[in-house]
Amino acid sequence: MASKPFLTDIEAIRKRAREHIDQGAITAGYTADRETVIKLLNEALATEIVCTLRYKYHYYMASGIHSQAVKAEFLEHAQQEQEHADRIAERITQLDGKPNFNPDGLLSRAHADYAEGADLLDMIKEDLIAERIAIDTYRAIIEYIGSDDPTTRRIMEEVLAQEEEHAEDMATLLAQLGEKGEPARPAQAQPAAQPSSNAGSGWQH
Repeated sequence: MASKPFLTDIEAIRKRAREHIDQGAITAGYTADRETVIKLLNEALATEIVCTLRYKYHYYMASGIHSQAVKAEFLEHAQQEQEHADRIAERITQLDGKPNFNPDGLLSRAHADYAEGADLLDMIKEDLIAERIAIDTYRAIIEYIGSDDPTTRRIMEEVLAQEEEHAEDMATLLAQLGEKGEPARPAQAQPAAQPSSNAGSGWQH
């Protein structure tokens, strides 16, 4: 039995595309709940913005004898989180939505917290916690989307993979600094030693 000519399907797709040209990337084949997907993406966008800000703060405030290598990781992660935010925002617009960059309510929309940390180790711990939260919530988003929106799913899978790398980086740094004995807080200057009561005295003959 001969199959239906594929050309007929192509012509139908072209016809629908011309009829709905104002809908951008949203075609008749899009089966996901678009409003829900946009809402979830805006939550992910808020998460990435908060993570960018947190890593930037840690980059500028990190101190201690091992801070230089850690600062480099903080800066790299901040840049990658910003790239994630840009990709997610672009996808939201492709879905005919509005990326929410409003600072009001940013923390309530985000899955991760903005935690400054009291010292270098605290900063790394807070970043690790935030990455683990993002990993869990992004997995849930990917599972929700399923096969209904392959493009959004792929974007979130790629973001998730890099968040897992970030978590591994932070866990490694935490272990390394623990082995090196990084102080909980920068060492305080020690007061000058007081001269001994016997200072200047010689042997008694």
